[in-house]
Amino acid sequence: MAVTIKDVAKRANVAPSTVSRVIANSSRISDKTKERVRKAMDELGYHPNFNARSLAIKSTKTIGIVMPNSAKIAFQNPFFPEVIRGISMKAYQEGYGLYLSTGQTEEEILEEVKQMVYGGRVDGILLLYSRVNDKVMPFLLEQNFPFVLIGRPYNIDESRVSYVNNDNFKAAKTVTEYLMLLGHERIGFIGGNLDYVVTIDHMKGYEQALKNANIPIRKEFIVHHEELQEGGQEAVIEVMSLVERPTALIVADDIMTFGVLKMLADMNVEVPKDMSIVSFNNVMISELSSPTMTTVDIHIYDLGFEATKCLINKISDPECGEKKIIVPHKLIKRQSCK
Repeated sequence: MAVTIKDVAKRANVAPSTVSRVIANSSRISDKTKERVRKAMDELGYHPNFNARSLAIKSTKTIGIVMPNSAKIAFQNPFFPEVIRGISMKAYQEGYGLYLSTGQTEEEILEEVKQMVYGGRVDGILLLYSRVNDKVMPFLLEQNFPFVLIGRPYNIDESRVSYVNNDNFKAAKTVTEYLMLLGHERIGFIGGNLDYVVTIDHMKGYEQALKNANIPIRKEFIVHHEELQEGGQEAVIEVMSLVERPTALIVADDIMTFGVLKMLADMNVEVPKDMSIVSFNNVMISELSSPTMTTVDIHIYDLGFEATKCLINKISDPECGEKKIIVPHKLIKRQSCK
């Protein structure tokens, strides 16, 4: 016969309502009592029926994660596994499961989000990107559904949205100034997709640093490609075909930089002797490349952890108000600059 909450309560010498609160990880129950009840659950082999519980309390204990495109493409970029690692850690601590979107187009992603909301599949949603002409965010605002954005809202009043972000404008401005301090004036910019707000903020920071130094902004030095290794390779071909080439490159993402380094090596262009490179994200491959990448550590894990923490607060307290959290960044100097 199946073990019930009453059986657990009897073994732990507490009321059945206390067992229910322990399952819900209620802050009203002491750690000592939680430990005793969980021990009783383990001894009896009791597993909560979360489906029945969801119907009773109208909660799924599940968070939806919305990717910018299909997992197949997104997971080629180490940013997404790392940010999801931060999300999973906080979700696990709070007893939440994760529901991952798999849509491959904007329309499919929006339809999937509608199913999450209308079907009551999740308690809240994490958006792992900020798009210029986004359709998901306006829908979630219209439905008054709990969500947190990793990134910065675009063309939407920031006071209406909780978001976790880096100061991407400042980060790009800082790395441009760093290259200028090393003596570079012909600085190229290899950005990601212009549909994403992070690319726009990076480009604005780069341009502002050049303006402050009275260095002309050369449009031929600015190229944009998808943030994949192949995107970096294609961007280098464009930049290196110029009559007057840059002496330094700012690249939007470490995985793109890996492609940049590979293509420059094929062209017999030595880094940093002939070309200095600064990147963003500080994922593991930045230390494994040859030479090792100078890059901006944006603390990807913290972005995911803090966004999840913020979302769970919104779910438990819908009146808590919107929050803006800026995760600090740090320039990591390695061997790709001269």
